[in-house]
Amino acid sequence: MTISLVTGATRGIGREVARRLVEAGHTVYLAARDLEKGREVAAAVGATAVRLDATDTASIDEAVARIVDEHGHLDVLVNNAGISGAQKKPGEATLDDLRTVFETNVFGAAAVLDAFTPLLEASEAPVVVNVSSAVGSLTLNSSPDARWNIVAYPMSKAALNMLTIQYAKAFPRWRVNSATPGLTATEFTGSKPDQAAVDRIKEAGVTIYTVEEGAEIIVELASLTPDGPTGTFEGNEGPVPW
Repeated sequence: MTISLVTGATRGIGREVARRLVEAGHTVYLAARDLEKGREVAAAVGATAVRLDATDTASIDEAVARIVDEHGHLDVLVNNAGISGAQKKPGEATLDDLRTVFETNVFGAAAVLDAFTPLLEASEAPVVVNVSSAVGSLTLNSSPDARWNIVAYPMSKAALNMLTIQYAKAFPRWRVNSATPGLTATEFTGSKPDQAAVDRIKEAGVTIYTVEEGAEIIVELASLTPDGPTGTFEGNEGPVPW
């Protein structure tokens, strides 16, 4: 029995990942800040709801205690919870803007990973997927053709990628990878842009994925066996440069 936890799983890609892992035979804990909403979604996808807010240490500890009590180990952690924050350019973003995004995307992910480390160590084949973004790529951002000119969100995903690298080195028995689902039509990214907006994005050469397509790489990395890659940054179209 593979025990999995997906954070930020009440909607969008997180929900789809939870559904797909259930479909693959995993026992999935669907983490939600709002437990009632979590129970509703969990019932729909066949998972078990657990209250977990990545910015709330007490809720993380409660989730750990529950999985310790019910299974004693965790095989797969999908660190999906994240926020986009204020889309402000350099010179406009404040320290509070940065702190707000980092609190969830970096410190929250790190807190969850740290708290569940003993349970992952108790697994025969631990797997961690940190859900990142191509906007966190230093290489892509340094290109003259880079389209992104915002501060907080890219910084947070670059920091999350470093968390992936360091954990992969520290725990060589684990499979620890970053995944980018790409630009996906979810509530997180503005949900359903009008057709004119979609056309403009496509004309710029950017692919818009469905939720099902966006979740594919995350599910793939969450399903790795002990001989699979670790310390990588992967997207639906292949490796992404750090």
